[in-house]
Amino acid sequence: MRIQWRGAMPCAVRALLTQMTRVLIAFAAASFLTLAQTPPATVPPAPATPVVAAPQDAKPAAAPATPASATPQAATPAVPAPAPAASPVPSSEAVFTGWIDFGYRWRSDVAGNVDAYRSLVNLGSGPKLIGTEFTLTDPKHRLFDQIHVRAYDWGDDPYSTLHIDARKAKLYDLRADYRDIAYFDALPSYADPLLGNGIAIDEQSFDMRRRFANVELTLLPGNWISPYFAFDRDSGSGTGVSTFVSNADEFPVPATFYDRTSNYRGGVHLEFRRFHVTLEQGGTTFENNQTLYQSGGVNYGNSLVPVFGQTLDLTDLLGAYGARGTSIYTRAQLTGSATSWLDFYGQFLYSEPKTTVNYQQYDGGNLYLQSQILFYSAQQYLVSSAARMPHTTGNVGTEIRPWHRLRITESFTTDRLHNSASSAENQTLPQQTAALLESGLVTNYNQAEARLFFEATSKLTLRGGYRYVWGDANDAVLPAEGLASVDSVKLRQNVGIGGLTYRPIQKFSFSAEGESASSGSAYFRTSLYDYQKVRAQARYHTGPISFSADFTLLNNQDPQPGIKYDYLSHQESLSVMWSPAGGKVFDFQGTYARSDLYSNINYLFPSTEQSLPSNYRDNSHIATTLFHINPPHKGPVAPVIIAGGSLVVSSGSRPTTYYQPMVKLSLPAGKHLSWFAEWRYYGYNEAFYLYEAFRAHIVTVGLRLTR
Repeated sequence: MRIQWRGAMPCAVRALLTQMTRVLIAFAAASFLTLAQTPPATVPPAPATPVVAAPQDAKPAAAPATPASATPQAATPAVPAPAPAASPVPSSEAVFTGWIDFGYRWRSDVAGNVDAYRSLVNLGSGPKLIGTEFTLTDPKHRLFDQIHVRAYDWGDDPYSTLHIDARKAKLYDLRADYRDIAYFDALPSYADPLLGNGIAIDEQSFDMRRRFANVELTLLPGNWISPYFAFDRDSGSGTGVSTFVSNADEFPVPATFYDRTSNYRGGVHLEFRRFHVTLEQGGTTFENNQTLYQSGGVNYGNSLVPVFGQTLDLTDLLGAYGARGTSIYTRAQLTGSATSWLDFYGQFLYSEPKTTVNYQQYDGGNLYLQSQILFYSAQQYLVSSAARMPHTTGNVGTEIRPWHRLRITESFTTDRLHNSASSAENQTLPQQTAALLESGLVTNYNQAEARLFFEATSKLTLRGGYRYVWGDANDAVLPAEGLASVDSVKLRQNVGIGGLTYRPIQKFSFSAEGESASSGSAYFRTSLYDYQKVRAQARYHTGPISFSADFTLLNNQDPQPGIKYDYLSHQESLSVMWSPAGGKVFDFQGTYARSDLYSNINYLFPSTEQSLPSNYRDNSHIATTLFHINPPHKGPVAPVIIAGGSLVVSSGSRPTTYYQPMVKLSLPAGKHLSWFAEWRYYGYNEAFYLYEAFRAHIVTVGLRLTR
C-alpha cells in the first residue's frame, strides 16, 4: 500500500505509521521468541514430608500435612517447614499480549460493471493485514504503563483504520487515530442526462482518497486540573468528472480535487467537588482546490438542440478554483450539581471564520452568452472574493428532581450566524466587463425544550414534553443579480413529545416515543414541516433465546404552494438470537427488516422553469443470518465454522437485488496459531439499469497469531 501526501506529512501521522510498521514487523518474532523462552507450565513434585509432626501451635498453612500413618519420633530433632516452591508462572504482567490476522485475498474477475462494483464494494486482491489488536505493558512503569494498538484492513483496502493509545497513571493519556478511505463513486445511471442517447457517464463521479488523523494528549489525568492538546486533520485528493456550466449548456469534463482542513486546539479541564469546567482555545485552516480541463477534441455537452441554428461545443477549457480559510474559536463548557436535586450544564462557542476564493477560467469553442444574445469563440473570466462569518452558539440546561419519582429537564439552544462577503469579477469576450458584488446572510436559530419523566410504578415510566423552535434568515445580493437578490424567511415550529417504558417482568421490556409537530414556516423545501415521528422497541429474553422488535415511522408534509411535499417512511424489524447449551454446539442470530419509503415534491424544470412533480417509492426486504458452529472433534484441534450472509430485495422506482453470502472456517494449528479461510460472494442487479449489475467471488486465506 502506498500513501501519498501533498506537502509535508504531519509529524503525528508519520509517527503513527512508523510505530505501527515497527510493531507489526516485530509481532511474529516477539510471539515465537516469547513462546520459546517460556518454560512449560508443569506442576513441580511435592516437597518431602518431614518425619516429625509439626508443633501443635504451628499455623496450619505453614506446615505440610502429615500422613496418618506417621508417628512422632522423640529422638528426632525438630525440622523447620520447607519454603514453598517457586511458582513456574511469572509474577509480573505479560509484556506483550494480543493477536494478529494476516493473509492473502483473491478476487475473481468482476462479471458486469466494474465501476458499480468499485462504488459499492471495492475490495481487491493482494496481501492483507486483516486486523490486529495488542497491548504492550511496561512492568517497571517507566515511560508508560500500557500501549494499546488496533489496526484493521490494511493492504490497499477501501477503509483502513489505526488506533493507538498510551497512558501512564496520573501523568499523561495519549490517543491517536488514523483512517484511510478510498472513495469511489461512478454509477452510470446517476447524473447522466445523456443516458437517453446511449451515453453512460456519471457527470458527478469521484475517485479519491480521504484521510483523517487525530492526536490528543491529556496531562495529569484524574487531577483537579488537567491540560490537553489536540490536532485533527481531514484531507482528500483525487480525480473525477464534473460539469462546466455555460449559459445554454453543460459540458462534462475531467476534474482534479484536493482539500485539507486542520484543527489545532488546546485547553484545560477543571474538576471540582460540585462542578466541572472545560476551557478551550483553537484554530482551523482550510484549503480547497478544484480544476476542470479539456484540451483538444470537441465536446457537444448535454444539449444537442441548436441555438438559433448553431450547435454549441467546447474545445478548450482550463478552470481553476481555490479557496482558503482560517478561523479562531473559543469554547467554554460547565457542568455541575447545585444541590442533590438540581443539576445544570452550559456550553458557549464563538468563532469567526474568514475565507478567500479565487477562480480563473479560460474556455474556447462555439459558446453562447444568453444575457447578451452573443456567440463567442473564447472567454477569460476572473473572480476573487472574500467573506467573514462570525458565529455564536450556546446552550444551557437543567435537570430538577423534586421527587424521587419525578425528573424535569429544561434546555435552551441558540445559534447566530452573520456572513458578509464581497466579490470582484472581470470577464473578457470581444469586450471586457467588470462587476462588483456585495452580499450578506444573517441567520438566527433558537430552540427551547422541556421534558418530564415520571415513574408511575416500578414497572412503568412515562415521558412527556414540549419543544418550540423559532428563527429567521435574511440574505441580500447587491446590485441585484440572478433570480432573487433579496430573500427573507422565518422558522416557527411547535413539537409535542411523549413516550413510555414498560417492564412487566424481568424478561420483557417495551419502550415507545413519539413527536408530533406543526410548523408555520421552514427554511428549506425538504425541511421537517408538519410531521409525526414514532419509534417503538420490544425485547424478550428467556433461557438460550432472545427476541427484539423495532418499529420506526416518519410522516412529513409541507402543503405550501409551489412545494406540495409529502414524505412517508416506516420500517419494521425482528431479530432473534439463539444459543442452546451456552453455544457449545452452535448459536444463531438473524434479523429481518421491512422498509417502505414514499416521496413526492414539486420542482422547477431548469430549461422551462415549469413546476413538475417528482415521485419516488421504495419497498425493501432486508435479511441477515449468521450461524456459529462448533463441529464434533477429537483431540485438541477444534474447528469453527461461521456461515450466513445478507440480502436486500427492493421494488418501486428502482428495483434492486443484492446478495452477500459468506462462509468462514477456522482451524487451530497450535496453542498460539490458527488457520482460517473465508469465501464471500457479491451479487448486485437492478431491473431498470441492467448495465450496473455485477457479480464477484472473494476468497481470503490467512493465519492468526495470538500471545
